[in-house]
Amino acid sequence: MKPKFYSLLLLALVLSKFSKAQQGSADELFTQARTAAFESKDYPKAIALSKKALAESPDYADIRIFLGRVYTWSKQPDSARQAFALVLAKQPDNKDAHLANSTLEFWEDNNEKALLNVNKGLTFHPTDDELLLLKAKILNSLKKWTEANATIEEVLKRSPNLTEARTLAARVRENSSKNKIGLNYDFVYFDKQFDDPWHIVSIDYSRQTKLGSVTGRVNYANRFNRNGLQFEVDAYPRISDTFQAYISGGYSSEVGVFPHYRAGFSLYANLPASFEVEAGFRYLTFGESTWSYTASVGKYYKSFWFNFRTFLTPSNDQVSQSFALTTRYYFGGADDYFSLRLGTGLSPDDPQNNVLIGNTAYKLRSNNITLGYRKAFKSLNILIVNLGLENQEYRPDTKGNQLDLGIGYIRRF
Repeated sequence: MKPKFYSLLLLALVLSKFSKAQQGSADELFTQARTAAFESKDYPKAIALSKKALAESPDYADIRIFLGRVYTWSKQPDSARQAFALVLAKQPDNKDAHLANSTLEFWEDNNEKALLNVNKGLTFHPTDDELLLLKAKILNSLKKWTEANATIEEVLKRSPNLTEARTLAARVRENSSKNKIGLNYDFVYFDKQFDDPWHIVSIDYSRQTKLGSVTGRVNYANRFNRNGLQFEVDAYPRISDTFQAYISGGYSSEVGVFPHYRAGFSLYANLPASFEVEAGFRYLTFGESTWSYTASVGKYYKSFWFNFRTFLTPSNDQVSQSFALTTRYYFGGADDYFSLRLGTGLSPDDPQNNVLIGNTAYKLRSNNITLGYRKAFKSLNILIVNLGLENQEYRPDTKGNQLDLGIGYIRRF
């Protein structure tokens, strides 16, 4: 019996070493296949290397899923389906196989089948963010926006640092709510610069179109003991998945309470690694024209968004500068965040203070800080509260403080 036992043990050891050698060889081929696909974009080579690896390790699920993905990228959906089906037949709970299989059908515009596939994956992994994010994309394409919004909100409550999820949430809300009305009130108090506080009220209506959003706005202000109205139109046309523009114009007959004319243009770009940049100009006239040029860079990092912006305003052979650093902390969906803004100088985009740019003191020094809170409730309602403090040099070596309190409400429908 003993010789037979030792023979079986020796055979087991040999088979084990042979299996490990196969695994090691398959791993090496898998690495080469990934290099061919990701670095060289040589999909035929990646497919050949993956098949060779699977010939040595036919049950290596990661390689077969990768092979299916390469087939997907190569526009060979039937071969991709076969690869994913082989994995799921042996491992019905394999998350990556469900994700890849559902993504394939989504890219092929088979949205109903993609939804069926992703729901199968969620039966095994009900809280997986990748599967839920894909499900929200599919529901958005199917125009099931209420379900899509609920799914993406579930992801953001658990993982508020997912930039892709926040971007999708905003797109879903735009699709589900083509219309939006907003109402804002700002109370501005001065301890020295002006005797009376300012009151600013605005009401706007926005509509989502095929080209992007368009907003009409009416502003009322009481400042310098005068009343005035201003009429504005803003548009955010989409140029591509990367570029979006901002176009704005405004008019008021009450020069001084508001600029007589205002206009603006910016080009935005969404870059890799969650970066975004902007460049553009603003135009104001209070009898004399003022041009300001702006640039900004933004970055999403985990649950935070950071943005640094500058305005450069040439005048009389000088260039006035203003800078602002804004950060948001997202604690829920795309409309749920705290914000902090630190700035110097006056901004043409600031409706509370841009009228001071028409004043001879606008070049004098100022520093400001603003705290903000924005919260969505019952999905389609948004509450906004802002509190700002500005220390403004309104005459040489003479400073005063300005307190801004703002409250706003947005209703989507």
